[in-house]
Amino acid sequence: MPIPHRIQMQIIKRRLVGKDGGERIKELRAILEELPDYRNGPYADIRKWVNAQIAESRVRKKVVHRDSLAVHRDGVAQIALVGPPNAGKSSLLQVLSSIQIKTGDYAFTTTRPVPSIALIRGVRVQLVEFPGLLRGANEDRGGGRALLGVLRGADAIVLCHDATAPLEELRAIRAELAAAGIEKRMVVAVTKLDESDESIVGAVARATGLPAVGVSVLDDASLDRFRRAVWELTGLIRVFLRRPGFADLEAQALDPGATVVDAARTVHHELAESCSGARITGPSAKFDGQRVGREHVLADGDVVESGEVQ
Repeated sequence: MPIPHRIQMQIIKRRLVGKDGGERIKELRAILEELPDYRNGPYADIRKWVNAQIAESRVRKKVVHRDSLAVHRDGVAQIALVGPPNAGKSSLLQVLSSIQIKTGDYAFTTTRPVPSIALIRGVRVQLVEFPGLLRGANEDRGGGRALLGVLRGADAIVLCHDATAPLEELRAIRAELAAAGIEKRMVVAVTKLDESDESIVGAVARATGLPAVGVSVLDDASLDRFRRAVWELTGLIRVFLRRPGFADLEAQALDPGATVVDAARTVHHELAESCSGARITGPSAKFDGQRVGREHVLADGDVVESGEVQ
């Protein structure tokens, strides 16, 4: 009798962590051979997911290479993933963005910043994995000064900490950041939570004085919590535009305090110039479909009826 499908899915995800290119495809095919050939039910869904992963892996059968340390900004915000070697940065980046990168448990497996795009709350956010910053970065150990220079351009930082590891390396990294004068919004991602008790998250938060979120690449609920934490780091609000003739809503990221005219500007500058108002449904509206002026301040989660913008 097959094991419960939820456990089977966790096992499959664990087998895929760190595998890329041909190795990943080979493992996926082996998994497919082992799965029961059910046509309906949860195991049929798992087979469908595995087949989709095979197709995606064929397209992404490459390792990311960068010719320089510079990172071209993309998305609405740039969030840096920083931590010691083997802190789970690469695995986390892979599961959030489907990018395939080299992984390992030794210093500077990743030798250059690796950028990728994650869709968070329907908005493109750039995540950048930084090589394992260690003690001595300010003295240029492992090219640390150049990496710190690139890190200064990020909007916020996720400090990755292995739930099973001591806090010394994390403290050392924070000391390097402080010595370099880098002050950003930060959160600690307590990774590999499936290998430790969840109480470690609170302990890390108390020890560092920073907000902490537990995450396992094998647990979708924890990944959703991590996405929410990343979104909070951006400092942005999200509004939804409904365009004429389209049923779907289009998510747009705006700065807090943005107005109806700012939302119109994301569509086209001419629309912003002619905009006199819109209909709003959401937290900033007194009632659904409220007619407001162009200077109405939007709130996170508002729906702006762009067809009503005049």
